[in-house]
Amino acid sequence: MLNEYLSLLLFAALCGTVALGMLIATSFLGPKKPSEEKRMPFESGADSAGAQGFRLSVKFYLTAILFVIVDIEVAFLYPWAVLMQDLGWRGLVSMGLFATVICTSLVYAWKKGALEWER
Repeated sequence: MLNEYLSLLLFAALCGTVALGMLIATSFLGPKKPSEEKRMPFESGADSAGAQGFRLSVKFYLTAILFVIVDIEVAFLYPWAVLMQDLGWRGLVSMGLFATVICTSLVYAWKKGALEWER
């Protein structure tokens, strides 16, 4: 079983080595001329006023969580669609149950007003 994953493990090790090597190389070889202006925070090229007194609504976080749920559903639907013929009826039923649970939770959130954005 290890032989099947050996190439994957070697590839992951190679990727990690290259990424670590690039980080180390830039820290040693890159120019360093720190100044007060470079240490100032900025946003899109302009000085940042910061988030002084600004609080995000709970609706923002709730919408983000719902997006992640739908995104995960799509991520699971793609491999299933590729192997749909090989999985047969059992795969169709299990994916139907999965989609039903996800869609039911989305409809529940919709009915509770979680998708309503108020200004």
